[in-house]
Amino acid sequence: MMTTDRFRGPRARVVTAFAARVAMTLVAGLLVVPLTTAPALARASIAQYDAPKYPSGFTHFDYADPNAPTDGTLVFQNYDERQSYDSLNPFLTRGAPAPDILHLMFDTLMQRSWDELASEYALIADDVEVAPDGKSAVFHIDPRARFSNGDPITADDVKYSFDTLTSPQASPLFNSQFAVISRATVLDPSRVRFDFRHVERDAPLIAGDLPVFSRKWAMQANGTRIAFDQLTNVPPVSSGPYLIEQRKNDTQIVYRRNPAYWAADLPSRRGMYHFARVAFKLYHDHYTQLESLKALDTDVMVEYSSMQWARRYIGKNFDNGALQRKLFPDHGAQMQGLMFNTRRPMFSDVRVRHALALAFDYDWLNRMTFYGQYRRTNSYFDDSPFAAQGAPTDAELALLDPYRASLPAAVFGPMVRQADTIAPHTLRENLREARGLLAEAGWTVRDGQLRDAHGNPMSIEIIDDQPGMDRVLLAYMRNLQLLGIDAHMREIDSALYQKRIDNFEFDMTTFIYLRVTIPGSELERRFSSASASQVGSENYPGVRSPAVDALVRAVMRASTLNELETATHALDRVLINGYYLVPEYFAPDTRIAYKSALGYPSVTPVSFQGEDWIVSYWYRKPPSAAANTAEAK
Repeated sequence: MMTTDRFRGPRARVVTAFAARVAMTLVAGLLVVPLTTAPALARASIAQYDAPKYPSGFTHFDYADPNAPTDGTLVFQNYDERQSYDSLNPFLTRGAPAPDILHLMFDTLMQRSWDELASEYALIADDVEVAPDGKSAVFHIDPRARFSNGDPITADDVKYSFDTLTSPQASPLFNSQFAVISRATVLDPSRVRFDFRHVERDAPLIAGDLPVFSRKWAMQANGTRIAFDQLTNVPPVSSGPYLIEQRKNDTQIVYRRNPAYWAADLPSRRGMYHFARVAFKLYHDHYTQLESLKALDTDVMVEYSSMQWARRYIGKNFDNGALQRKLFPDHGAQMQGLMFNTRRPMFSDVRVRHALALAFDYDWLNRMTFYGQYRRTNSYFDDSPFAAQGAPTDAELALLDPYRASLPAAVFGPMVRQADTIAPHTLRENLREARGLLAEAGWTVRDGQLRDAHGNPMSIEIIDDQPGMDRVLLAYMRNLQLLGIDAHMREIDSALYQKRIDNFEFDMTTFIYLRVTIPGSELERRFSSASASQVGSENYPGVRSPAVDALVRAVMRASTLNELETATHALDRVLINGYYLVPEYFAPDTRIAYKSALGYPSVTPVSFQGEDWIVSYWYRKPPSAAANTAEAK
């Protein structure tokens, strides 16, 4: 489900968040085999609950079209908010990687489906054998698997990839995401065993998400090796479907589909990657991106601004049918909000954060600037069964009660709804309540400014790296100023922005926590006390709460879907009432404008990221079909 209005997609952009640590079963036909009691079984698909949707022998995912044309070029714009790139290595902290290089050039051991909670199917690995005690899993490498240079993919390559990604040479995000794995051991050329630090029943799925690359990527012609953390401008030896064909400059790159890609006819790949070439043109601003589409210089655009969608997707090429625009239903909301850095003393008191949340007038923004396209966010797991509703159940209270003394009383009542300004409620009332909370926390207005007991004024810098959010931030700052707060906005370039938030050098910023189908291991990176001091972690707010730590552990040790929902509901109540960010809004649909020459499968995935869906599953229609579409328009 798409959010923002408008920075370009999720901030956590290098790695997709992996699915959660929850109960996992291996399945044979319709027989569910619990990991903790069954003998070790090898299967070509694994699921966290019940049977995988797709049985043995399936031909393709329902949302793929294996009969679509496989030719032509897709000319894409900025894949994310980056305006340029300087690296061909997506696994490093340094540098800006080429757009979508991780997705297009590096396959994982297994492929997740987009229409299930959490299931994986054979890709590089053709089966998985999980130990009866759940402490390890053995992946068997498909003997047909090849790198782009023709070398077979072996268990040694898998171990090398794991060891490299969990070393100091790679981004700490990868080490965090694979933290459940203690080591990889080569059993023979086709089998690798992953040992797990804990009996985390989704650990095999996390191992299945491992991207695989070749040792020869770092090998130079003279026989010497480039250190991995210095490997930035050497084209990868690809395990994925595409190769780099052309690099014009730091704003353009063309990928060419590998004609020898070995996995093209696997059920998990059939109906994917229809474009013979995928070209990216990176623009410096949203205006130029949209004008390039309207001039037919690029093929497609995912729109993140409600105002742009409502007002600027017009012109002769929309009128004559050369361009179309459409809303595609999506499910599962991302958590987007104005995030507080609680390491700053002025934000250490939850009453202050609550007061500042009351100053956000979502209803005015949605009515006056968003054209009614958004819904208010009221949960970290909105639009999913994991969002808390109503009063806590007895099972939720059993998890919350040990921490009652340290939690706000509201945690134990009905789930909080964010303040609104729909009549009879008003912004004036919300600001009056905010002043009361600030006074309780020791902040009062003196000499026209909000000051603490020592006379220090509250001054807040809100940083951003993209234009477009200013209309949201300016409206919010205006309300903060009514409380006597000196609030100001600073727009900085994306590299400096990332450095500052990675090092927790900010007061407030707008941030999106990527959605996941099942909450789990990403919660440790986002909210655990241990991650609060880890540079580059996703715990940007600095959450340090024994209650949160305990509830995250409860999520990860849940052995049934009911237990998982209970734990996430309890966690949701604590996070929302902790006011670590000001919840903003989400859109229930993905907005895409595209040339009529492009087509897409008749079935839309349950949950998807717009850019990934287009690159992976769309196609270019034959000229006659494209002309008919334009004429019908």
